[in-house]
Amino acid sequence: MTTRRTRPAPRPPEGTPPRAELAGQARAVLADAVRIARWAAVDRNTETAPADVGDGQRAAAALDLTPAQVRAGWDRARLAGLVELHGGTARPGWRLHAWDRDDSAVLRGWVALLDAWSLVHPVPEAVAPGAVAEVVEAVPQILSLLQLSAGPVPVPTLLDLLGQRVEELREERCEVPAPGTAVETAPAAEGLPALLDWALEGLAAVGALTLGTGQATLTPLGNWAVWVKLEQICVAAQSPAGNIEQSAEDMLRGCARLTPGPARDEYRAWLAARTLAGAVGELLAVARGEDALLRGLAFEALRVVGAPAEPEVRAALAEPSLRPYALLWLAEYEGADPDDAPEVLTREEATWLWVDTAAAVADHGESTLLVRHLDSAVQGTVPALLDAVRAVGHPRTVQVLVALAAAHPDPALAKAVRRAAFQVHTGGS
Repeated sequence: MTTRRTRPAPRPPEGTPPRAELAGQARAVLADAVRIARWAAVDRNTETAPADVGDGQRAAAALDLTPAQVRAGWDRARLAGLVELHGGTARPGWRLHAWDRDDSAVLRGWVALLDAWSLVHPVPEAVAPGAVAEVVEAVPQILSLLQLSAGPVPVPTLLDLLGQRVEELREERCEVPAPGTAVETAPAAEGLPALLDWALEGLAAVGALTLGTGQATLTPLGNWAVWVKLEQICVAAQSPAGNIEQSAEDMLRGCARLTPGPARDEYRAWLAARTLAGAVGELLAVARGEDALLRGLAFEALRVVGAPAEPEVRAALAEPSLRPYALLWLAEYEGADPDDAPEVLTREEATWLWVDTAAAVADHGESTLLVRHLDSAVQGTVPALLDAVRAVGHPRTVQVLVALAAAHPDPALAKAVRRAAFQVHTGGS
């Protein structure tokens, strides 16, 4: 057992609007994207994307938008998670389903768009890709300065910061040009003002800031988003068990000895240091492995992820080894009480989960816990449980039954369990 003080819930900067008001601002920024996503994913019966020329023209006529507005809105819809593309088919994203009722889904969608601002804003012509990449990498520092200033910041001040950050990036890559030479991808100093204008216009286009005469100011939405990202960095830096730089598997192994509260803190810290899509993929990859304990812990970590993990968890329903865990996750995500969630499992799924959990206990727990695990079986009697376990086809069935027989103090029951293990091993009935 470990105890630690819980970190108080962080409070946003004074003057930050309530989440409902911020979500309203995000809905306004993405209004056209939502209309286009609904047209593509519902009215068009998910056949094609309006990015195609013919459908783009039809979408423009149906929604009273120009074709250019349709293309821009479609790009925003994809990047905000409002639609998902599967081949040539457009399907509603989970955020589109939740758009009118879930402020958190709206804000997450807008932050995803903010993160991808450079993908929806045309790059200046005749600019080297390396120069664009440097400016995109420097933008977080520009946003941080705007957030700290809590008001308008002159463009020359932002240009000075951009120049300093670009120089730092080149030094980190050991790309400081020697006398008489030039780095091929480095923008000339006179090119930075144009690139800064491009970046500021792109950030303004997604609603993160407003532009005045020679100055820029964060919107309330942009100010909140920068604060959230800075807070995530702080959380990541306070990883209590030091697993933040570990792989998903090693992080989960490190959390196996923690109680639920500290484990959740560790999951949050680990997640904050990664993109959510990559983190969800890593956790599910671990869940597909042979260690049943890590499988359960991976889904505990996915509970901390919440809504963004829903599409991948739903897809995991097709995998027999993950299906029971995914069903429980989805039931809780959709509002079921954790104590009632097991009711969504069939008898076979519940049996498979019982064997998988027993395998985790056998590998990592004490024999007394394995004996106690018998009480959690849905079958009313040991013979009924053994019949169900033999039929379910879990790959660890034999090892679980052998371990249970060795641990159980009742000789008669142990003998019956051992006989069942032998029958599974030999293929008998």
